[in-house]
Amino acid sequence: MVQYIFHKADSRGHDHHDWLDSRKTFSFGDYYNPRRMGFGALRVLNDDTLPAGKGFGLHPHDNMEIISIPLKGSLKHEDSAGNKAVAAAGTIQVMHAGSGLFHSEYNNSQDEVAEFLQIWVYPEELNTTPRYTLGQLQQDATRNRLHAFITPDSPEGSYVRKDVWFSTGHFDHGTAFTYPLHLSDNGVYAFVIDGRFSVDGKELSARDGLGISGTSAIEIKALSDDARLLLMEVPMVIHQ
Repeated sequence: MVQYIFHKADSRGHDHHDWLDSRKTFSFGDYYNPRRMGFGALRVLNDDTLPAGKGFGLHPHDNMEIISIPLKGSLKHEDSAGNKAVAAAGTIQVMHAGSGLFHSEYNNSQDEVAEFLQIWVYPEELNTTPRYTLGQLQQDATRNRLHAFITPDSPEGSYVRKDVWFSTGHFDHGTAFTYPLHLSDNGVYAFVIDGRFSVDGKELSARDGLGISGTSAIEIKALSDDARLLLMEVPMVIHQ
């Protein structure tokens, strides 16, 4: 039986500091809602804005897959494994925290804000070797079609689990397509970055989210021009 969980943009948690403005779909940090503890293996979906020159100082993580998708500007990443990189809009950053590391993320600009999605996925195995990858999003190639940028067999190394697929795309008004799930035990969380979409007949606006499980395929239609969608297919039952 198909099940839905709908999260309107204005129902999210909100933390505002001089160094971060964060909208949180699921419980995280100071925001706690027992009915919003994640969606299957998807644990965190934060919509973050960093003021110029501000960011997250050095802090620890372990046993979590941490995905950053810059939407505007760029992030300066450093970690205790020796990785240093700048993740700009159009790239995808994946940090496998594994057995543990320290990292920092700062706005790389001293003049403009940086906007990015911070996403956490439960790992498939615990205490693995930490790893960092920075890949490209093929934005020009995704007009009116989905581009899968995290897959189990990604040639760029941007993967998190053997049962997780992330896809995104820009769509013109009226573009319709079917998304077939890769595994029967998976669900899909659809997050609208820009514009409006119909997802299985439910209308979503910018920054709305819809979790769907118990189905083999999802019907999607863009309801505005230059509409951008993020689909996160994850297992609904976690085994570790």
